[in-house]
Amino acid sequence: MRDEDLPESSNIEDRRGEGGGFGGGGGMPGGFPMGRGGGLGIGAVVVLGLLGWALGIDPRLLIGGAEMLTRGQQPQVNMPQQPQGQRQSGTPKDESGRFVSRVLGATEAVWKDVFINDYKRAYQTPTLILFNGQTSAQCGGRAEAAMGPFYCPADRKVYLDTSFFAQIETRFRGCEGRACRFSQAYVIAHEVGHHVQNLVGVLDSANRGQQAAGGKSPEANRIQVRVELQADCFAGLWAKRENEALIRQGRPAFIEQGDVDAALKTAAAIGDDTLQRRSSGRVVPDSFTHGTSEQRQRWFNMGYQQGTVGACNTHTAQQL
Repeated sequence: MRDEDLPESSNIEDRRGEGGGFGGGGGMPGGFPMGRGGGLGIGAVVVLGLLGWALGIDPRLLIGGAEMLTRGQQPQVNMPQQPQGQRQSGTPKDESGRFVSRVLGATEAVWKDVFINDYKRAYQTPTLILFNGQTSAQCGGRAEAAMGPFYCPADRKVYLDTSFFAQIETRFRGCEGRACRFSQAYVIAHEVGHHVQNLVGVLDSANRGQQAAGGKSPEANRIQVRVELQADCFAGLWAKRENEALIRQGRPAFIEQGDVDAALKTAAAIGDDTLQRRSSGRVVPDSFTHGTSEQRQRWFNMGYQQGTVGACNTHTAQQL
């Protein structure tokens, strides 16, 4: 992946120096949380609990991360935090931070163009929060490294502990070596895809559908799967559009040979069926919240091949 020509974004809040540490806030409570108004069913809770222990992730956090659509309704948890004025905003100076800013800047350029041409309105950019260990968030009160990256609809921010990038390669076996850079970009673009869904009303519609389905039901989980697969497709759309924009400018394409394969490998590594099989040896389709490995690969590739919003309509697709 050639990222040196990607535009940098200043819409980053760097909280990595706050020293939140891992596992703060009192540790693991007894029992697993149940969702409110569209949360996960008990089957999903059990499977995610087993998955969490197998992968060394706090199950409470893993379950919370899977409830992306409903976490904005969770009560705020008061956390000691650094005063707002001491937080650094803008483009980070370190290489890891600058890489994130370039990927975020590239998503901004693509989605600004898509919104003007497809939605006939301006694109409102999200803020990306870089943190270490844990930090405050409007969704559920806090963000923790064990959750993995996530988007919070309540404050329109993407939360990212960059240690997750290393886990893609070492824990999930989702990429190898230099190819991991595009896999990392895919993860960021997926979360930005949730922001796009928030702006156009997809998340609100999905949340209403989950509530109508009873919240703790296989149907509610299937709605979430469609949301996640569309975000995968939006990540593919971004990659294609950014590649084409660089070529039109006479610059080298940022996607190198093997990059797309790396993203597809990452998508496969974090598919629900793969993670469940790895953790417990069993696959429980009714508990899926993000889609199978095959589905995640296919929808990313759909976005990358077609490059249009219409091609990413997972909500009316007969086959996922």
